[in-house]
Amino acid sequence: MPFRYMIAAAMCASYLLVKLNQRLASPLIAIADRWLRWVIFPVMAAWCCRYFNLVDRPIWVLAVAGFILWFIVETLYNWLEIAALSVSPFPLFPRYTLNTTGEEWPIQPRFLKIREWLRAQGFRQVQALKAEISGDIFLRVSVYQDEAALLRVQVTFLPQNNGAIDVCYSLTSLAADGARYVTDNLYIPFGGFYPETWYVDRRPCCRSLARLLALHRRRIASMGVSLVALTVDPMVDLNDTQRELDRINTELGFLNPRPVREDHGKITSEGRYRVWKEIWMLNYLGRAARYN
Repeated sequence: MPFRYMIAAAMCASYLLVKLNQRLASPLIAIADRWLRWVIFPVMAAWCCRYFNLVDRPIWVLAVAGFILWFIVETLYNWLEIAALSVSPFPLFPRYTLNTTGEEWPIQPRFLKIREWLRAQGFRQVQALKAEISGDIFLRVSVYQDEAALLRVQVTFLPQNNGAIDVCYSLTSLAADGARYVTDNLYIPFGGFYPETWYVDRRPCCRSLARLLALHRRRIASMGVSLVALTVDPMVDLNDTQRELDRINTELGFLNPRPVREDHGKITSEGRYRVWKEIWMLNYLGRAARYN
């Protein structure tokens, strides 16, 4: 097969992945597409340079140069996005309110199956919440817990730029000594710090709630942790943890002090580097930084 046909086939594959992900909003598909594009760009650029006799260098040298150029361009783009977020009015730790509209679950079969699965496993819904992140865009959250209230499941629906909706899960248990054990599959870059008593395991590539639940229970069992019931109202608990995260990250230098945020942005230079690094890890490796 001629080389140009291989490039065209790779570009078609990338296009199909993008269209597929507009419906599924899957981070795994997004990772595959990013790697494919990172390969397509330098190879295509190198082929064009040789085909039109623009540069007299071996094609592999040109491909490596294109690979590095893609890295630089995407790094600049990510830095601009982080800087824009830092100076934007949108909260990094939004405040949750009760969702009384009855729209916490999107009417799609794949989401409704998750709700039925939770009910079949003995979880019951205790609260529906929402948090405004920009304009009329909301994070919608449905909180479930088991009969003994030892495990709380937070189901968060994330709106995407292309109009699709994705779902992420966060499983929380409290130990008798006050430690908080969290297992989630959020793929939103964080980059900040957690309190010392939090033990967070992020698995962004684990899209199955059943597997995530099994992983969380194995973590608890392997540590021999004695759990206590979650008695605090979910909305109060979420907002308290949001304030605690804001405080901890301000003290440890990830966030600027509140009085200077208007002039210098919310995120410090060190914090922006940490977010940039986690963006790369999530976008191309599907891994979040290990915090505890």
